[in-house]
Amino acid sequence: MATELDRAYDLCRRITKSEAKNFYYAFRTLPHRKRRAIYAAYAFFRRVDDVVDGDASVDVKRKQLEQARTLMDPDRSVDGPDLVLLALKHAIDEHSIPTSYFGDFVDGMEMDLVQTRYRDFEELRRYCYGVASAVGLISIAVFGYTDPKAEEYAVDLGLAMQLANVLRDIGEDAGRDRIYIPTDELSAYGYSETDLLSGTTNDAFRELMSFQVERARQYFRSGLKLIPLVSAESRACPSALAGVYSAILDRIETSEYDVFSRRIGLSPVEKLLMVARLWATSRIPTALLRKG
Repeated sequence: MATELDRAYDLCRRITKSEAKNFYYAFRTLPHRKRRAIYAAYAFFRRVDDVVDGDASVDVKRKQLEQARTLMDPDRSVDGPDLVLLALKHAIDEHSIPTSYFGDFVDGMEMDLVQTRYRDFEELRRYCYGVASAVGLISIAVFGYTDPKAEEYAVDLGLAMQLANVLRDIGEDAGRDRIYIPTDELSAYGYSETDLLSGTTNDAFRELMSFQVERARQYFRSGLKLIPLVSAESRACPSALAGVYSAILDRIETSEYDVFSRRIGLSPVEKLLMVARLWATSRIPTALLRKG
């Protein structure tokens, strides 16, 4: 018979399967205990994201985000039928996940409440750290690692993935009057906010995008150093995520940076095949060791 904790984890799984378009297939490569912990974390991230994207006033959203922060108080007990929180608290305890990272995530999401422009890359980097690198640090606590360098590489992989998101979603964000490309870099390449908001694709835009793609790839090159530092049974997950988001960069480039006319990405079948290939590759060293 399923326990309340089982039901809590199953709810988190269903939330993740429904909402995590680029993540769910990669999460499936993890062993059961680690997989369910990641589902619980994702369900919390989804809850915070829904607050930011909701229709409430900014003041109400700030209060809701502050409530989300207090949920991470290690001394706070679970009150009422909050199954997501029940699963998350269990996952935090089981995998010794630092709760401060959840606060960092909320801080990053809070920036989206009022900030629609970023003056320079350092400001954008702070945002990306909150919404993506903090997620990476939570994830490696679940994956398992011993070398502290893993934390640096997890931060960089998170930055790389979020920068890929930024480039993929330029057109969609422009429709909401949001520009994540730093304004000083727009100016440096002679491409204006008006150009971006109107979806202008010219030589200045392509040169700007080429620079953005290469910077994201530099973070991927650093982030990929994470893979051998996490436990062998967990490696397929970050490998698959890196593969999917690196492929998005490749497609942005091969489309000649046309991010305004359509949303660039991989199909579900392509994601599944990539995850399967990377999962199989991650298992080879273990199999060879067993034979030896």
